Amino acid sequence: MIVSPKLRPLSRAEVREIDRRSIEECHLPGIVLMENAGRGATEVLLELGLSEPAYILAGKGNNGGDGFVIARFLQLAGIRAHVLTPFQQNDVGGDALIQMNVVMVAGIPIEFGVSATEIGDRVTSAAWIIDALLGTGARGAVREPVGSIVEVVNNSQARLTSIDVPSGLDCDTGKPLGNSVRANDTITFVAPKIGFEQTSASDYTGRVHVVGIGAPLCVLRDFVAD
Repeated sequence: MIVSPKLRPLSRAEVREIDRRSIEECHLPGIVLMENAGRGATEVLLELGLSEPAYILAGKGNNGGDGFVIARFLQLAGIRAHVLTPFQQNDVGGDALIQMNVVMVAGIPIEFGVSATEIGDRVTSAAWIIDALLGTGARGAVREPVGSIVEVVNNSQARLTSIDVPSGLDCDTGKPLGNSVRANDTITFVAPKIGFEQTSASDYTGRVHVVGIGAPLCVLRDFVAD
């Protein structure tokens, strides 16, 4: 697993600043950071005893991109993960699009435009659900169909792990933006988020695991815990 210095809890803006500086000042491509994040998250999932059948719920942005990376590394570990997304294939862009294309070429099952009802049907027998729908950038009320999907996921009997932040939880305030995933575990990147310090946030995050993404030390040292 990637080793990083222990950082203080970070805000949404600070997480973005670390990404920006890593990419623009240190010339580290964003897709490398995404690759490191997904690989590190997979290592934690395997340590937690991830079991099949496993479903990854992927969004259309970077959080979904992390989910696509996880699907690929799970395949390498001999675990078949089924990817479900409420978005269409042409909705996915940026680095997430690259990772999605790799997943498709790798032959990993992926379904697009899946409704909340359909997701509910698919995950009825799930042992594990990986939530990679919404990340730290989520603000304002959770929109449909994600809100209904969150409700379906919370009512499932599967073990639930969120990637970076539970979908629907504001990472700065620690408060739900309407419906929010109630995870057993949250695998968060770089550092805990400041909202996780709120007492009520643990009802949504469950146990928090921090994973480094390979951001250079020259960037991270400005955010080291006292």
